Formats: sequence, structure tokens, C-alpha cells
Amino acid sequence: MGANGGRSALVSTQWLADNLDDPKLRILDATYFLPGIERDADAEFQDRHIPGAQRFDVDFYRDESSDLPHMLPEPESFAAWMTEIGIGSDCFVVCYDTHGLLSAARPWWMFRVFGHDKVAVLDGGLPKWLAEGRPIESGEARNFHGVFQSRFRPELLADTDMVAEALEHPAMQVVDARSAERFAGTAPEPRAGLRSGHMPGARSLPTGTMINPPHGTLKSVEDFGKVLEAQGIDPKRKIIASCGSGVTACIAALAFYEMGKSDVAVYDGSWSEWGALSHLPVATGAA
Repeated sequence: MGANGGRSALVSTQWLADNLDDPKLRILDATYFLPGIERDADAEFQDRHIPGAQRFDVDFYRDESSDLPHMLPEPESFAAWMTEIGIGSDCFVVCYDTHGLLSAARPWWMFRVFGHDKVAVLDGGLPKWLAEGRPIESGEARNFHGVFQSRFRPELLADTDMVAEALEHPAMQVVDARSAERFAGTAPEPRAGLRSGHMPGARSLPTGTMINPPHGTLKSVEDFGKVLEAQGIDPKRKIIASCGSGVTACIAALAFYEMGKSDVAVYDGSWSEWGALSHLPVATGAA
């Protein structure tokens, strides 16, 4: 269970299996692959998905006016899209991906930004579901009906100016969910044209430190606390989460949420924006 009044943002595979027939349940396959990974998430969804699931493509539900990858859309656009696929404001949404936990936290965060708290992540995702021999189906997504209304929460969203301020503010902390090698600047960025390194003052919180093998379940609150201590991150500070393009930063937001910290903001542009803007400072090496 999470520490937010006892309410967790995670559901188990057993819970989902027990509730598949709930008419107010909506299941989203939010699988996303990093640039350079030769896999097709839409085709894999067609091949197999959890019964009743629909596709949630972060590259489709985005701000189409931005050159940055999958930036948050306008609240009105998100509401129209969710209504179109039959997700109502009275629905409970469960997000999963084929990695276990990589991109499923992104729509979890998006729904919360747009005022919808009845949303959770499937702990262990499709790998755990398949390992337990649970049912799957193939083909097109089912049709549902619902009306979604957005209530925008700007406090869960961070931009470049907010990040720059946080880096200088002793009561704030920027955490970076990219790999330790990308943070240090010793590994290249998967997107062309970006500088290597990290924001001066940021702390490294690689995605791999927040999840458990083999299925990608989220680490317990106790274990996550040990990770934060090892990485020099103070959870009492106001946290802004960043990553490569605003996807895995949402895993950090999810992990902090389970700890009882529900106000973590995600830097939507993340390194795709910061690393491309030559006037913004970049550091290399350890934090």
C-alpha cells in the first residue's frame, strides 16, 4: 500500500484479474520504445494484450505544436481523446507496459495532471501477467463509452525556468532518471543533437534503481528510501523529476507517490529540451 492515506498507485496482477469484468475499468497498454529500438508497440499490442486493454501511445497523445517528443497536450485535447476511446471521469484506469515498468507511469502522471486520481499502474506489467499464465487476447481494442473532463493541475508540471530555479534553491531537488552513464556524460544520448551530461546540482536516480527484476515491479517504500539515501537525495525537499524525454521521470514520481509524496513535478521537456539549449549549463561526471 502507498503512504497516501493508505491508497497505493499500484494494483497487483491478482487484483486486475479479479476485476477484468468491471464495467468502469479501463486498461491501457502504454508500451513505448526508446529511439533506436526496432520494435513496434502497436503491432505487439495487436499480437497480444491484457483482455479489454486499449493502446495508449505517448507519441500520439501529445502537444502536436511542439518539436519536443511527446510533450503534454492541452487539457481540452486530452479530454477529447479520452472521451473518444471511452474513458470517462467515473472510470478507474490501469496502465501497464511490456517492459514491466518503463512507460506505464507516464499516462498515470498525465491523468493526474488532468485531475483524474482514479488511475494506477499494474505492478510488474505484462511480464508478470504472462509469467503467471493469465489470459491475453489479440486483435483490435474493444469499444467503450465515457465522457472525460480535465481539471488541470499545473503544480505537477515543471518547465525549464522552474528547473533552473530548483537547481539553485536549497529546499528543492532535481532528480534525473536516466542511466548513470548518461547522467555522467560517458554514454551518448539516444536522440541526435543533444549534449551529454546533466544539470549542475541534479542528482542521479536511474530507473533501474527504482524497480525489481525480473518483472519490473516497483521497489518497496523501504528499499526506495535506501536508494534515495545512497544517491544523496532528500525526500523532504520539493522534488522535480527529469529524464530523457519525460517518460521514465514519471517512474520517480510514482515511487515518491508511494512514499507519500504526491506533489512531485515532472519536467516535461527533460533532457530532450535542456540538452538541446546551448545557453543552459551542463555538467559531467558524478553528481
